[in-house]
Amino acid sequence: MDLNTLRQFLVVARLEHLSRAADELHVAQPSLSRTIARLESELGTPLFDRAGRLQLNDAGKLFRDYVERGLGELDAGRRAVTEAGEAFGTVRLASETLFTLTGPLAAFRRAHPAVEIELHQLSAEEMGRRLRAQEVDLCVASQPLRGVGLEAVQLFEEPVGVGMPAGHPLAERPSVTVEELADQPFITARKGHWLRLLLDRLFAGSGLTARIVCETDEAGAIAELISAGLGIGLVPGLARRTALQVPGVWIAVDHPDCRRTTTLYWGAGSRLSPAAQLMRSAVTNWEWADR
Repeated sequence: MDLNTLRQFLVVARLEHLSRAADELHVAQPSLSRTIARLESELGTPLFDRAGRLQLNDAGKLFRDYVERGLGELDAGRRAVTEAGEAFGTVRLASETLFTLTGPLAAFRRAHPAVEIELHQLSAEEMGRRLRAQEVDLCVASQPLRGVGLEAVQLFEEPVGVGMPAGHPLAERPSVTVEELADQPFITARKGHWLRLLLDRLFAGSGLTARIVCETDEAGAIAELISAGLGIGLVPGLARRTALQVPGVWIAVDHPDCRRTTTLYWGAGSRLSPAAQLMRSAVTNWEWADR
């Protein structure tokens, strides 16, 4: 089996659809189907179940994990050889919310102008997969990344309050309970984002369901819509100390779990490039409490 076959297999495994995989790979579907059939013949076992729609079976999932790690090691080796003769190279950094990283990224750019920074905004599930496949070097997440093969260091923990327009009936309160927010219209992130997970968890713990009127993954849009009076929303404490100002007023939520824990992840045993090592040190040593 060659590298091209393995890369094509990974696309089919991810999409579980031959025609969409062929479109993404810019190859003919019959050719791609023959490639997968030859791979299965060489391995001596089917990798997909074909009853109904195409689905990766247990053998396919096992093989996919090895292929991702193997190709990741090869790509890491290529980068290491390339960067051996360069000053710093490239670092690939991912996060659910890139706004959180603007401070340390600006400082890193000033300190290491020769380093190329490649940024990715990804879901937590996708970050974990790409780390294990060594498609990114570092990830910053405000929720746990599941799965084995990852190392981590906690960056900071902070309270999460509720932002609301000035003049809101609750705006003069020092704190509010989840129950007092039950009938309020919420502007929040889409499902899977840490902000949405926290909102759903808080309300479910009180036997309630949040009344959501808008879903968006843009932190700036959430702030603007709250300021416009279209609803209220959970806002991390970091927003009180950054350029993205808290919309209207920020009120504490009287609940011990209304907090955000942000963590830096990288692949266990992965050989980080010099650029990635510099970025890991910069993000880890950033004075988060003062920002």
